[in-house]
Amino acid sequence: MATSRVTVRFPCPVEQVWQTVTDLSSTAWRSDLTRVEVLDETHFVEHTKGGYATHFTVTAWEPLRRWAFTMENGSMTGAWEGIFEAAEDGTRLCCTETVHATRWWMRPLVPGYLKRQQRRYLDDLRRELTQ
Repeated sequence: MATSRVTVRFPCPVEQVWQTVTDLSSTAWRSDLTRVEVLDETHFVEHTKGGYATHFTVTAWEPLRRWAFTMENGSMTGAWEGIFEAAEDGTRLCCTETVHATRWWMRPLVPGYLKRQQRRYLDDLRRELTQ
């Protein structure tokens, strides 16, 4: 199992960061996805450009403060949590992601994969929020 925790700051209000991150109907800013399929209030599926589907279950929804979910696909299971905090210079977002590879031979690759995915997501988010 691998865990990555990253805290980033954005020069915009917490309301804007929250809206961008949690609006599953508007995900064109994500460079890794083709679409997100919303199944109901607590379940959604992300489809990557490579055709891979990951299923998510929302476990916490505290507007403008905390969003968390579990995730699962054919290669891994895991969880993600975002803590949103208003700051003097905008918003502080702390992301914690834990991933467990379901195939033993993938386990050594998970830490690097996790860091790359988190960096890509946050780079995409920064571009969207500062354009």
